[in-house]
Order: sequence, then C-alpha cells, then structure tokens
Amino acid sequence: MGEHSGKLGAERFLVGDGGKRLFLYLFGVTLCSVGFHHSPPNTALSGLLQIIVEPDYLISDYFYVGGRGAAFLNSGILVLLFTTILVYYRVRIRGISIASIFTVAGFAFFGKNIFNVWFILAGVWLYARHQRESFLKFIYIAFFGTALSPLVSQLMFGAYLPSPFKYVAGAAAGLSAGFLLPSLVPAFLSVHKGYNLYNVGFSAGMIGTILVSLLRSHGFVAEARVLWSTGANAILSPLLLEVFLLLILVGTFLNHRSFNGLYDMWSHPGRLLADFVDIFDFPLTLINMGINGLIVTLYLLFFGDINGPTLGGVLTVVGFSAMGKTPRTILPVMAGVMIGSIFKDWSLSDPQAQLAALFGTTLAPISGEFGWKAGMLAGYIHASVVQYVGVLHAGFNLYNNGFAGGLVAGMLVPLFEALRGRGRRER
Repeated sequence: MGEHSGKLGAERFLVGDGGKRLFLYLFGVTLCSVGFHHSPPNTALSGLLQIIVEPDYLISDYFYVGGRGAAFLNSGILVLLFTTILVYYRVRIRGISIASIFTVAGFAFFGKNIFNVWFILAGVWLYARHQRESFLKFIYIAFFGTALSPLVSQLMFGAYLPSPFKYVAGAAAGLSAGFLLPSLVPAFLSVHKGYNLYNVGFSAGMIGTILVSLLRSHGFVAEARVLWSTGANAILSPLLLEVFLLLILVGTFLNHRSFNGLYDMWSHPGRLLADFVDIFDFPLTLINMGINGLIVTLYLLFFGDINGPTLGGVLTVVGFSAMGKTPRTILPVMAGVMIGSIFKDWSLSDPQAQLAALFGTTLAPISGEFGWKAGMLAGYIHASVVQYVGVLHAGFNLYNNGFAGGLVAGMLVPLFEALRGRGRRER
C-alpha cells in the first residue's frame, strides 16, 4: 500500500508544477552537458566569448562562430537562467512557459546569447515600472522579445562607432526595443487574429523595421551575410532522435501508459492562445512535443543541415507543440514550403528554405482552422514572403518567419473567413 501511494505521489509530482520545472531544468542541464561533451571547458568558454562579441544578426550560426560546444553551453545557460526567472516569480508552468523557454533555447544557437538578451528584458521591466504594473504581467513578452537582441550586439561590437558611444548606443537600442514591445504586441495580434503563433515576432519585425531605418539613415547597418555550418547531421541526429523518443515514452508513461486524448489534441486548431498544457495536460503535451520533434528532425536529415539555425527551428517547433502545433497542422504548411521551393528560384537545401520549412509552421493554426489545403497555400506563399521581408529589419529581428507569417496570415485569414462564410450561406 505504501509503495503504491509512493508511486502515485511521484506521478502527481511529475505532472504537476514541480515536474514541469524539473523538466525545464533538466533540459538546460542536458544542453550544457552536450556542450562540454563536444568541447573541453576552456575551448567552450573561449567560444562563448567569441559568440558574445559577434554582431549576430541573421543568419549567424553559433556553431560557425564559436563552435558546437560553446553554442550548446550558451543555450543551456540561458535555459537555466530563464527558468530560474519563472521560478523566482512563482510562475505556474504552462504551455506558453515551455514554448518561451524552448524558443530562447533554440535562438541561443543563432542570435541570442548570455549577454545581449538582458537589455531587452530590462526594457520590458522599465515599461512595467513606468506603467506601475508587475513585470510578471509582461514576462512572456520579455522572453519572446529577445528576438531583437542582435540590435544590441551589432551596435556594441559591429558598428564603427567611438568606443564609449557604441556601448551606450547598443544598450539604448535594446532598452528602447524592450520598452516598446509590451504596448505593441497585443495591438498587432488583431492583424492576424492569432493565426500566426509567433505574434511577438510580427511585432518585433515592425519595431526592427523602424529602428533599422533610423540606423540606416546614419550608416550603421552592416551588409547581409549567411554564416552557415554543415557536416553535423550524423553527429547530432542520433541525440535529437533519442531525446524526442524519450519525450514520447515519458509522456506515454505519465498518461497512464496510453495515447488517450491525443486525437482530441490533434483535432484542436491551435490558434493563439491555445495552451495545450492547460487544455490537455502535461503528459499528452510531452507526447506531442516528441512526435513533432521527430518529424522536423527527419525532415532535416532528408533535405537539410542540422546546425545552429536549424536546431533553433527544431527546438522552436517542439516548444510550440505545447502551444498550438500538432502534426496535423504543421505538415501541410511544411508541404507548401517544399512545393514553393521546388517551383521557385531556390532549392530545398538553401538556408532560407530550410528555415522557412521549420519556422513557417508559425502558420499551423491556418491548417487547423481552415483545412490542409489552406495550410499548404499559406506555406507556399510564406516561402516567398519570408525570403524578402528580412531586408526591412536587416536581420535584426530573429523571428523573421514570425514577421512574414503575420503578413501572410493577415492577408489570407480574412479571405478564408469570407470564402467559408459564403460556403455556409450557399449550404
């Protein structure tokens, strides 16, 4: 009897807030451990320093900049620190919590680092103080808002400015971007009506466009570049596949050794704010995260490269599998991007096409609400839009696909709603 009660108590802990916090901490520790496995401590730390001083606008693969060990260490440290912030503020861990931490972890492989993110968070904190609100109210905007972190790095380490002034300019840009985000993010949600899951990316794209226009007028923005490493598929794919299979197994175990409820989750359209942990509980969410992780990893094994940027895409898909993405909704969008890459002026193996297939799943709710054909059309259009909108913010909004996704959803969703309304009237 006592043993049975102990098992029940352990299971309750694992599916409760304590288990979710433990899951996020283990995720961070795993990333750090992988980093030290790939590089000795001295090499990883020197690579981490190189990552910090790199002007890291899109596309800056941290595998290329500082080495795989340093990139994993950077990601793991940020996961541990951001999880600690959630614990400090006693935040109940939900789907949005997991999505935000995994997104930070993913982009810590190509743009966010242990130095540049804090200026954005500080800007959001200043906004909360100005409004006499708790920072807790804006904490997820702050986490996702680190999309604009490259502004800090470029001005401090990339722009040709006098030494004292460049640090002031970089800090001011980060603080200003963070200060603007909380008021703009809710306003821009109405543009795409929640059908673009990376809503902060859309808002950050708008802010980035304004700030970069100001910088360009003073001659401070560098030319576009692509730092892109290859050759890590055979090394990293077994690790990713093992981790995602483990998520499925653990989720199945905690879900009473079954997949019960998964069909209901996959029938959900996933429109913002669809918090799967709240709606379907943690075990089913883990299963969904693992399955989506397997899908995007296998996609890269067949068509792309596993490096810093694409690993960021994988982790972001997995994170948002706790907040809207399911296989039923992401696959049509990915298929649309693939078709677009076949019939247009680039190939599936091009860096932008690989990232569009992964991050383009921000439009997954369109598949969920309007069907797979609508999802494929959205993916097809997104593959083109995302290639060219980056010039507006010069790569300083890391969520370029979120910016493009907001534009695509803002155009397509009213059209789909009108066509569906007409069909209903005719019936």
